[in-house]
Amino acid sequence: MKTRDQHPMNCNTSRLLIFLILFVGTTLPTLAQKSLSSLNQTLRYSRYSRLSLKIIPIKVNKTTYKLQFQVEKIEENPEFNSFSFTYSMLDSYDEEILSDNTFILTSDDLKYDTERHWVFEKSFEIPESTEISIALFTAIDTRQDDEYFYSTDIKSSFVFDQPNFGAYYANNVGFDQNYLNVGESLLFKSNGGPNLHSFYYPINLEVPYPPMETKPASVPRELQVIDQGNFLELIPKSFDEIGYYFIQSDTSARAGFVLKTAHEAFPKVKDWDEMVDMVTYISTRKEHEDLMAAEDKKKALDTYWIGLTRNADTAKELIREYFRQVEFANILFTDFKEGWKTDKGMIYIVMGPPQEVNFYLDREVWSYGGTNESSRIRFNFARVKNILSPHYYTLNRSRAYQPVWFKNISIWRSGKMAF
Repeated sequence: MKTRDQHPMNCNTSRLLIFLILFVGTTLPTLAQKSLSSLNQTLRYSRYSRLSLKIIPIKVNKTTYKLQFQVEKIEENPEFNSFSFTYSMLDSYDEEILSDNTFILTSDDLKYDTERHWVFEKSFEIPESTEISIALFTAIDTRQDDEYFYSTDIKSSFVFDQPNFGAYYANNVGFDQNYLNVGESLLFKSNGGPNLHSFYYPINLEVPYPPMETKPASVPRELQVIDQGNFLELIPKSFDEIGYYFIQSDTSARAGFVLKTAHEAFPKVKDWDEMVDMVTYISTRKEHEDLMAAEDKKKALDTYWIGLTRNADTAKELIREYFRQVEFANILFTDFKEGWKTDKGMIYIVMGPPQEVNFYLDREVWSYGGTNESSRIRFNFARVKNILSPHYYTLNRSRAYQPVWFKNISIWRSGKMAF
């Protein structure tokens, strides 16, 4: 494990390196004349990404924030020097990204280098009067110039507050998944005292309505909450029930940490019953009702898939690809719902990975297909202020989506991937 102290670099060498990168043009020109809202962040959701980026903010005091910039190594045995890493602190989604507000991260900045992660840590002073502060983390694959981006609001109208504690794996790397399998543990470290408080929600949330269904989604009349009381930081805490947990250091405050817990096989499918639930997006109501009522779910599913494709080998390939989409949706979009049940997960499964992804303060926009503006399909996900998550989005539904939605479902049902 590498630390910053183990890689000394004198000041002159460091300045020379920064000068060369900034002005010789090996890294930053790709960001010139760009703002956060103009960046295409499609690699964030690609099925073929080599890296996954994450920023984990922790509030140290009223004006000091510690940010852990994490790089998950998806590619097998990646070389650090194959990538260049930078970060920016921005005051809006429209602020121009320039060399003046972009800072390079080198191997000397590594806090941890583990089998699965490269991790950088930086602390920032953000005045209390600041209304918007956004952190942007960028990685460029120098072999083919692929650009990976991850941004998060440190302060904005959609963020109640940042927690003053963090959740960590046993090796001190910040917890960067959207879910935890039941029975696993996390370690919590707090700047606010030895005790944290846990609330447990044993709820199973419903599948979303399709994108052209404009009536409001059903809302549970009652939401059961189990107050689990206090637990100590720096002692591994096990999460043993399926549902979601909300962790706080101060129950009178609005900042906290939400954790979705799932069965042992998650993000993969657990059993035949779950598979029946998940084919709802490409099934007719009658087909799905028959599957739900079948005593032998495996036999019913086999009949269902072969009935769609008319070929056993094609059915096997289609099953593999459909549930691979489900797995990716679970990895990428789980919040307090399983990823496949979220609006983003639903669109991702049926439509495939978006070809363009743009973030704004109040929304996220996915674009598909078309060679010009008039032929492109866009899905707008409105950002909703939510105490459980500062990154909670719901789809702006419209009847205009019906033709493309049914077209893609028809492609799936014909035995082909819809993208």
